[in-house]
Amino acid sequence: MAQAQSLPQTSSPLIQDGDCWRVGAGWDVQTLSAPGVVKQRRQALRAASLDASWVLEPTLRLDSIGAQLLWDRWGRQLPQTIELTDTQRRLFDMLAAAGEPDKIPKPKSDWLGWIRHIGDGVAVGAHHGERLLVLLGGLVMDLVVLLARPLRGPWKEISAQIYRTGAQALGITALVGFLIGVVISYLSAQQLALFGAGQFIVKLLGVSIVRELGPVLAAILVAGRSGSAITAQIGVMRVTQELDAMQVMGISHGQRLILPRVIALAIVMPLLVLWTDVMALLGGMLAAHFELGLQFLWFVQQLPDAVGLTNYWIGLIKGVTFGAWIALVACHFGLKIEPNTESLGKGTTASVVTAITGVILIDAIYAVIFSEMGI
Repeated sequence: MAQAQSLPQTSSPLIQDGDCWRVGAGWDVQTLSAPGVVKQRRQALRAASLDASWVLEPTLRLDSIGAQLLWDRWGRQLPQTIELTDTQRRLFDMLAAAGEPDKIPKPKSDWLGWIRHIGDGVAVGAHHGERLLVLLGGLVMDLVVLLARPLRGPWKEISAQIYRTGAQALGITALVGFLIGVVISYLSAQQLALFGAGQFIVKLLGVSIVRELGPVLAAILVAGRSGSAITAQIGVMRVTQELDAMQVMGISHGQRLILPRVIALAIVMPLLVLWTDVMALLGGMLAAHFELGLQFLWFVQQLPDAVGLTNYWIGLIKGVTFGAWIALVACHFGLKIEPNTESLGKGTTASVVTAITGVILIDAIYAVIFSEMGI
């Protein structure tokens, strides 16, 4: 490659000397980082002819950033006539060896992507449904074993779970139930007072709370509180390899982890439903007294006839079903957690969302069944 004749050195970044373009001054990242410098250098390079001779000053401050600007202007190859030092040549050889820069591919138009997302969601839901059915089958078998050998049952763990999921949840269920009762009673009283039918608030509160709001509200609170705790507890056991140790020792996950929690929540939930009903009715009675002037004694006397024993049994049946469902879902997602913290967070979130969604769906199914039965 021919070299251009030696020319006087200059401190300018790019000057024309006849048919030769001389590159000097600073072409390093420190110089180019100043505002507007890169834009000025690119404009100067676009004005330079590629067919001319090029000289890179030996004292030129050049690094990979400045060399990339020159390299792009030269069409990613050295000009036919250029004078440069060996160090500078090695820098351009490195750029040549790197090849073309990676180009970000343009996203393809996928107007049917929403169909694929729906299909993926259905597949994931079917997979979880299958695993829940398997878990339910194992639970039934463990219950049979427990009934056959009750003395060998995990009674201490069942008792501990009753305390954790039941006794420790009394405070939050009482508070939320009381406030919900106040809100419903206050809003209902305002509308009933317009028609002079304030006495009907007893039946409205009693049926709505005992039959629907009490069980659903208690189940949602337990799903968010106890369901997430169960999933996180089993997930931590996966992370710390306690589940693997249990399997090595021949301890059944179903008998020692799933069965006690399902039994405990199936026992606790009906009691929490009754507790939530009492606190919600107490809040409703208090609001009705101040809003409509109804006496506490009259409210309590009218309550049994307004609600009826059937609605209480419906609430208890829902409580048992909701409790078993929440425990089963929580254990399912806890066992599916992988040994890392990210999976633990996602599994706990999915457990709570699935449990609450299932509670509302089961409640809707019960509503249809009882409606068809005329109850």
